[in-house]
Amino acid sequence: QVLLVESGGGLVQPGGSLRLSCAASGSFFKVYNMGWYRQAPGKERELVARITSGGSPNVTSSVKGRFTISRDNDKNTMYLQMNRLTIEDTAVYYCNTYPPISAAWGQGTQVTVSS
Repeated sequence: QVLLVESGGGLVQPGGSLRLSCAASGSFFKVYNMGWYRQAPGKERELVARITSGGSPNVTSSVKGRFTISRDNDKNTMYLQMNRLTIEDTAVYYCNTYPPISAAWGQGTQVTVSS
């Protein structure tokens, strides 16, 4: 069973930073490509960034230059460093494999950017 737990969200002012973490159970983590996704109110869930099992990152154009994805396979943990946050980044952020496993969606972590 794939179990993923997101943490690190919160309320931050525009221009601020947050670091999200995704803790994975089991040994599967090391062999999977992983991704960060987000769902803003009234919108579909979208991919934000992904990273291969070997650590090669890729971020979408909307967050390029502001967000950095990384992983520590020894700790079964993936991270999303988010800098220069904007109001448009407000969403629930989820981690999952890439492509995602439907049964692996967790509760996510809320990121709210507001002044």
